[in-house]
Amino acid sequence: MESQKKYPPTFSFEFFPPRTPEGMDKLRATWKQLIQLHPRFFSVTYGAGGSTRERTLEAVLEIQKDGGDAAPHLSCVGSSRADIAATLALYQSHGLRHIVALRGDLPSGAASAGELRHANELVEFIRQTTGDHFHIEVACYPEFHPQARSAQDDLAAFKRKVDAGANAAITQYFFNTDAYFRFIDDCEVLGLDLPIVPGIMPIANFSQLARFSDACGAEIPRWLRLRLQSYADDIPSIRSFGLDVVTELCDRLLSQGAPGLHFYTMNQAGLVSTIWQRLGL
Repeated sequence: MESQKKYPPTFSFEFFPPRTPEGMDKLRATWKQLIQLHPRFFSVTYGAGGSTRERTLEAVLEIQKDGGDAAPHLSCVGSSRADIAATLALYQSHGLRHIVALRGDLPSGAASAGELRHANELVEFIRQTTGDHFHIEVACYPEFHPQARSAQDDLAAFKRKVDAGANAAITQYFFNTDAYFRFIDDCEVLGLDLPIVPGIMPIANFSQLARFSDACGAEIPRWLRLRLQSYADDIPSIRSFGLDVVTELCDRLLSQGAPGLHFYTMNQAGLVSTIWQRLGL
């Protein structure tokens, strides 16, 4: 874990591009509230196969206009090299210098996985096409990617992304700090030298959290799952308990040397702001 203590802490917030004008109005209110916390950047996700490219860019440009640094996500699955080159040129033309590079999900019913199959190929392509123009964030999985054949395979896949030119990494969310610290130790053994920022998921709704976690391979520890289930539909109790759990998780990570926190906001400011205040950030 020692290697992570040398990096200045980076705090960031993630949004998804809304589908409706009302959703966009709500998101504007959210980032205007969170921008006052002076995060290092905001990231905006990118739908399966690039299905939200225009909405992602619209949100990113508005955040930039409001004085925040914004990083669009860019995924490669289902896209051609020409598509990706055009998107990179578009981002450059708008003065964007920060990108989150991901493999992404193939849209349901799509026939082809595209020309670039893996995130390391995307990072390599961004570097070949744009040199050092972009600061590139990539994803990593302390509890390992749900499709990884083994822990070793997953670490090797992460190393390929770093070797291809990634500047920093953001983890999938987790509730088990030991998984993160062990992952950092494994990365140190592989000689990987970059900040690996924990992804943090505030707990607002148990059924939604369980659905996300089943899909992405993030483990909800048994004690946490049973306690959240015991509250049934009592949302205020779920939120109150969730705030305690997630604040303690963040506190432990920061006190033991994690280089910042990346919050999956779900386009809501309330829980994130409360955690931020409790941590004294």
